[in-house]
Amino acid sequence: MKRLLVCLLLVGVVGCGESEKVAQSNANLTACPDCMVKVSKRAAACPHCGADLTAKGIGMTFNEIPAGTFMMGSAETEKGRDYLDDEQQHKVTITTAFYMQTTEVTQSQWKAVMGTEPFKGVNNAKEGPDYPATSVTWNDAVAFCKVLSAKEGKTYRLPTEAEWEYACRAGTETRWSFGDDKASLGDYAWYDENAYFAGEKHPHQVGLKKPNPFGLYDMHGNVLEWCHDYYGVDYYKQSPEKDPTGPASAPVRSSRQRAGHRVLRGGAWGSWAAKSPSPSPCRSANRGGNPPEWRDSTRGFRVVCELD
Repeated sequence: MKRLLVCLLLVGVVGCGESEKVAQSNANLTACPDCMVKVSKRAAACPHCGADLTAKGIGMTFNEIPAGTFMMGSAETEKGRDYLDDEQQHKVTITTAFYMQTTEVTQSQWKAVMGTEPFKGVNNAKEGPDYPATSVTWNDAVAFCKVLSAKEGKTYRLPTEAEWEYACRAGTETRWSFGDDKASLGDYAWYDENAYFAGEKHPHQVGLKKPNPFGLYDMHGNVLEWCHDYYGVDYYKQSPEKDPTGPASAPVRSSRQRAGHRVLRGGAWGSWAAKSPSPSPCRSANRGGNPPEWRDSTRGFRVVCELD
């Protein structure tokens, strides 16, 4: 009898433990609205039916970018390093995983969210659903994120500069996410040599080139991408190691610094075209900025979505 009682108690304890595990597991699941299969809340798409679970219905796709540590900036010996000397190499840790949009925001996505067409009739721009939404200011991009967040009930925002470079590098330490050989750049990017100087003086449809190791397209070239941060020439010298978000306020204007600029990353189809064909602005570490009200056909953006 005692042996039976002990066995029953053990079964009860194990059963309770298993129940707690099941409950905890279920708490991390959500139901796909298309097929009702239980899916991880961290998933960007349902593995059963392929339905978008993030920005559903407007064609935005996201990949999860894991937390991690990397060397931000570039070595002093890196070829093509900016003359401003604003890329001081330093260690940065992204402590929380996030979703990053796999492409730049497209014209169809912009129109679905904002109902406007700022890119319509603009010089050096192509119109079409899969072309990037350009001629949008930093302020416009922030407004897009706010409207999309309200529509979806999730937090969408511009990436920080550190998140952007971390996602661009995707674990690499080379000039570009594919290596150091300029000969391969055209496989991954629209830039001066295969766009502006090839007579195609405009952005190209997103996703036509090869993705980086995180599955992100056009991180090099096509259009420059707005980031959250104020641009500070010397910010890297005092940047915190964990989750830096840029200067707390607009840096004061100086001989090397233009006040109030927001960060732009990634290079573009016409970057530095007035000087000569140059792949340097497309490097993973290259950084620059413009006033938040600046708009033209070389500026666009992509968004990140915070994990629940």
